[in-house]
Amino acid sequence: MFNKIYVNFKKFIKENYKSLIVFLTLLFLLTYRLPYYIYVGGGTINLDDRIELKSNETGSYNLSYVKQIYATIPTYLLSYLNPKWDLVSVSKVAISDNEDVSDINTRERLYLEEANDFAILNAYKLAGKKIVMNSNHYKVIYKNEESDTSILVGDELISVNGVSINNNSDYKKYLNSLDVNTKLEVKVLRDNKEITCYATLKEINNEKIIGLYLVNIYDYEVEPDIKLKFKWNESGSSGGFMLSLAIYDRLVEEDLTKGRKIVGTGTIDANGLVGEIGGVKYKVMGASKSKADIFFCPKENYEEAINTKNKYNLKIKIVKVETLQEAIDYLRNN
Repeated sequence: MFNKIYVNFKKFIKENYKSLIVFLTLLFLLTYRLPYYIYVGGGTINLDDRIELKSNETGSYNLSYVKQIYATIPTYLLSYLNPKWDLVSVSKVAISDNEDVSDINTRERLYLEEANDFAILNAYKLAGKKIVMNSNHYKVIYKNEESDTSILVGDELISVNGVSINNNSDYKKYLNSLDVNTKLEVKVLRDNKEITCYATLKEINNEKIIGLYLVNIYDYEVEPDIKLKFKWNESGSSGGFMLSLAIYDRLVEEDLTKGRKIVGTGTIDANGLVGEIGGVKYKVMGASKSKADIFFCPKENYEEAINTKNKYNLKIKIVKVETLQEAIDYLRNN
């Protein structure tokens, strides 16, 4: 039986090898990933699907996002024909030459965690609700190209030479007390396991560092309780402002949406300042396509947003904001 299958298979290959070569060549050309991303459009995400906290809103708050795909040979060529597509080299997304796609994705997930923390912090403070910080975690978002260490992006720093890392200032103070080129023993948490790594102390621009750039992730105790449920493929910090606005509206009795579909973008920091983002033209187009009533935009991106609205004759109200409080005041008074 097996001999018969083998003979038939061999006969099939012999009779169709030219077609198979053409097929495999086409498959390679259509699916081979080039070292580029292509930004191909925008969309919106209803935050009702991401926040577990009681709401009395008659409208909705929505994140705006940019659709990004890996470039293949056909899409690479099409990007030169479609003025609404932007081609970006992976190397421009990476911060250093020693990074790969995994490092980039890990960093973007950490930025999402940080944005979520700041969103909760600002919303609860402005709403006058209980929020207590119990602990914080220092996680590596990227490494300097000149660093000499076995630590990876995404690792959580626990201690250096047995000295616990409790805050950033103590961490820097301890490093400054050591000699340059000292080899350090660094304990990190990786995939929920404690691992011992090494790092060599360097001096760059008169500062003693081990070439790691960190982000703080906090553990909060809040009342009322809240849970966020973002998907595994959602990342980045550009939704922090809108998330904070949506949480705030759930914490107060009034309904700031007033039945409107509200879309926006922008980072948020610990002081409630709304920060610049990328890809705003796609986000404006996505918000307009989803029939949003209002698009909130950081002041740094406002000119591009207005130019996009005018260029494509979009019917959407674009509102410039610098702080979370400004957005709350606008919705309350309009």
